[in-house]
Amino acid sequence: MTNVVKESFRDGTPPAPAALAAKVRTLAPSMTRSMQRVAEAVAGDPAGCAALTVTGLAGLTGTSEATVVRTARLLGYPGYRDLRLALAGLAAQQQSGRAPAVTADIAVDDPIADVVAKLAYDEQQTLADTAAALDTVQLGAAVGALAGARRIDVYGAGASSLVGQDLAQKLLRIGLIAHAHTDPHLAVTNAVQLRSGDAAVAITHSGSTSDVIEPLRVAFDHGATTIAITGRPDGAVSQYADHVLTTSTARESELRPAAMSSRTSQLLVVDCLFIGIAQRTYETAAPALAASYEALAHRHNPRPR
Repeated sequence: MTNVVKESFRDGTPPAPAALAAKVRTLAPSMTRSMQRVAEAVAGDPAGCAALTVTGLAGLTGTSEATVVRTARLLGYPGYRDLRLALAGLAAQQQSGRAPAVTADIAVDDPIADVVAKLAYDEQQTLADTAAALDTVQLGAAVGALAGARRIDVYGAGASSLVGQDLAQKLLRIGLIAHAHTDPHLAVTNAVQLRSGDAAVAITHSGSTSDVIEPLRVAFDHGATTIAITGRPDGAVSQYADHVLTTSTARESELRPAAMSSRTSQLLVVDCLFIGIAQRTYETAAPALAASYEALAHRHNPRPR
């Protein structure tokens, strides 16, 4: 829990009111049950909770004042007073805006047009939540490590492996040496070869995928800079990560498995990493990207025979 608190309050700046709901969704799984009750209360009724003292909120949620304060700090606020101010701001924003026309609940008999609308809305929310909760200090550090790395290994399993392949392909096209590993044995044997000056990226929504954690641990032990992209910043993967980038944890339905929302948020983080690296290495990245476009141009526009 201590590591998560440090991560949430790393740069000393409380999150904006709009980021509060995203913080709750992202961090709730790492909280104790009593802290979850506090977090769910403030996210569910920001206006009502903003009117309560710390004692009042503790009474409402059946917790203690200390639990309320700990929850506020975990969400990124120095104390309960700062959380109340954010709740008041969030309540004002909600009152001035209109409720969404659709929800993310997809029923078995929903018309396909409703499915499209609901998925589009939910993915927009996932992206907004991820952007609001993403620690830009950690993101900048990860960009710097990857931009200057001699070699980059990327680990992922299942849907996360597809995101890992996307990252590796993007980095290859701007001239970096990057490889995505989906075979866990091959991932570990490659991680053994990493050294200081190299980098490794682990992508796991749960933060507990052993096939991803094991190669990251090996890379960490051999001195490589390690990065975790995960929806669970308190998960086991974070023990071996120098930099943790947190993705949104969206509410899922029976017909919308976690791999869908996690993939959406992971791809946003990957795109942020790629653009940041391209900016830092522009003098070499731009020519490399142009060369890759030129090399593939004939595949998009077949030459006449």
